[in-house]
Amino acid sequence: MAHHVLDHPLSGHLLAELRDKSTTPDRFRSLTESLTTLLILQATYGIRTKETEIETPIKMTTVKVLDQPLAIVPVLRAGLGMVQPALRLFPDVAVGYIGLERHEDTAIARSYYSKLPRLGGRYTLCLDPMLATGGSAAQAISLIKDHGATQVVMVCIVAAPEGVAYLQAKHPDVPIVSASLDEGLNDRKYIVPGLGDFGDRLYGTP
Repeated sequence: MAHHVLDHPLSGHLLAELRDKSTTPDRFRSLTESLTTLLILQATYGIRTKETEIETPIKMTTVKVLDQPLAIVPVLRAGLGMVQPALRLFPDVAVGYIGLERHEDTAIARSYYSKLPRLGGRYTLCLDPMLATGGSAAQAISLIKDHGATQVVMVCIVAAPEGVAYLQAKHPDVPIVSASLDEGLNDRKYIVPGLGDFGDRLYGTP
């Protein structure tokens, strides 16, 4: 499936401040929520709607309303910074959590926690701000599918070409929405130019 990179002046502006190493944790959290709002709006274009009749103060009219519940699954811990915009925007949201920890030497992630609702019939977003090697995202989406999800979108803030290619190979049916496609990975498997360690910057930990 396609990789959609946001093309909006505001998304570029927000991302620029997120990248700045001098951005404070409280400002970093606020920027993350603002940018995630734009990403979620793009990622949910495929959610099902239906037509219904309502009465305005003037007349009866036909309107479109949501006809499908949403589920979001943040990958711990950095993905937690992307949760609130979905809860604010959508009336029916189920939230699951997946904990994956990347080994510093091998860059291979191991699962240490998984708590997922029933996802059958729900339009499901996997939230992880950094799509680096793609290994963690592929593992998370496999778990999501095992719990019944058939419509899944990967939502991230920055992505590396290596991660996009790996995820598309493992889950070709899953679209990817990001705010940027960066240059690539360095020898430590960090995204370049990237954002640094997203979780550390989000929560002010060293």
